[in-house]
Amino acid sequence: MANDTKPKLFCQKCRTPIQTDPSIEQLNPASFKLLTDSTVPPQQQPAHTASPRQSRPAYPIARRDDYQHAIKDARNPTFRRSIQTSARYSQHGSAHNPAMSFIDVHMSESMVAQPSTTIQSYNKEDDDTRDDTTPITKTRRSSQTTHAVSDGPSMADNMETVNRMFEILSARSDIDHPICVECTELVVDGLQKRLTIATKERDAYVDYLRRANTDVPSEEERQAALSALKSARKKEAVAKSNLEKLEQEKAELDTQLAALELEARELDTVESAFWRDRNAFSDKLSKLQDEKDTLSTRHAHDTQTLTHLQRRYVYNDTFNITPDNHFATINGLRLGRLSHPIVEWPEINAAWGQTCLLLATLAERLGYKFQGYELHPMGSTSTVSELKTKPSNDPSHPPTVTRTTMRLYSTGDMPLGLGLWHRQFDNAMVAFLECLRQLGEFVEHNPTPGSINRHGGTSRDAGGVGALGGTLKMPYEIKKDRIHDQSIKLSLNKEESWTKACKYTLTCCKYLLAHANNVESVMVRARR
Repeated sequence: MANDTKPKLFCQKCRTPIQTDPSIEQLNPASFKLLTDSTVPPQQQPAHTASPRQSRPAYPIARRDDYQHAIKDARNPTFRRSIQTSARYSQHGSAHNPAMSFIDVHMSESMVAQPSTTIQSYNKEDDDTRDDTTPITKTRRSSQTTHAVSDGPSMADNMETVNRMFEILSARSDIDHPICVECTELVVDGLQKRLTIATKERDAYVDYLRRANTDVPSEEERQAALSALKSARKKEAVAKSNLEKLEQEKAELDTQLAALELEARELDTVESAFWRDRNAFSDKLSKLQDEKDTLSTRHAHDTQTLTHLQRRYVYNDTFNITPDNHFATINGLRLGRLSHPIVEWPEINAAWGQTCLLLATLAERLGYKFQGYELHPMGSTSTVSELKTKPSNDPSHPPTVTRTTMRLYSTGDMPLGLGLWHRQFDNAMVAFLECLRQLGEFVEHNPTPGSINRHGGTSRDAGGVGALGGTLKMPYEIKKDRIHDQSIKLSLNKEESWTKACKYTLTCCKYLLAHANNVESVMVRARR
């Protein structure tokens, strides 16, 4: 059973089991020496003599001597592995530990003699590089002796030879052997990279050394450099002298600059005060301008209102006479009567009351007193009084005045099929027409500034002012009970003719109203 058990080797990097080549396990002394000697670094080559083209060595002679003395007694580097026993190896026993890689085999002693001699002979040669008294060596030798006695030395000596070779290889390099193929590839890649870096460093050093050797100046160049150095020192002295002068000028300029900065700060203060005053003045001016604009706007509005008020007259607002188709209206009340449209008597009575009030007001405003008549405006029940004077037989008594009152309105009641039921109303309208005629003659014989056209409008409405003494004339002629050949009586008269007479009457009243407004405006301008 012991012959079938083959000891395992583990990769020193990934710790995976590896299988060695059979040729390694059966190494002869020549192969062993060839493999181990291939890892010995070459002897230090003697320093090359300086090239006759180089004017100076690459490094000092004393430094080279010290280096040669230091490496004279130097030995090859050693590497001792201290492999800890892992838990996965402890279950298989010490035979599976890479540091104790040996097994019991039953082979003849003749198979072990040759590798043993090789190991012993190599140990004698390697006394200068490794200590034989290490615990691992003693353990392996003792185990070798024990197994040689019991099972035979061939397999143990082969494994000892392999382990010894791996130890030598590990001691003479930075790599711990054995390693598997994958780890070998990784190590080769790493070494290749290091080789590339080292090659680049070597090329850089070689290039630097070449340039350093090439740049060695000649005697003529040294003399030229000394001459240039003297000239540069002279220029430096001149430059220092100029620099001192410039520094002195700079100090003076700094003093002037400080004075100017102080003056600038004072000017900034004055400017700030100026702008504050200017802003305050601008603010005050803006407020005054706003106030002026406000007053101007108010003045314009008040002027416009005054002009509008001057163009409006209280008489026109109080007695608004306008045409309405076949009727003339006063304050919206129609004066007249037609079959269609029918105007009720209360509206007619109210219109006559407004007309009576207008005529009485105009006579009072113009300072005229009617002769033989008095108007009593009382709305829809206005009356007209006829005054008849009878001289007294006694001169000491005043004449007797008879007053006859006539109603300027109608109830609309018709007596027994007779057309004389409007007699009192007709008399009142005739008396009103007489009063209108008297006031018209007074105006025509007492002209005032401003002429009046035939439609009742003043020349002021047309944009002008009439001259003093202008000719004034009523728009329609009045004779007794007729105005413009239309009778003012309602009895025995057509409603259309009576409506026209009423319309002409209101037109004449509007004429007198315009004349009174013109007199009022002239008086106002005169007072100004």
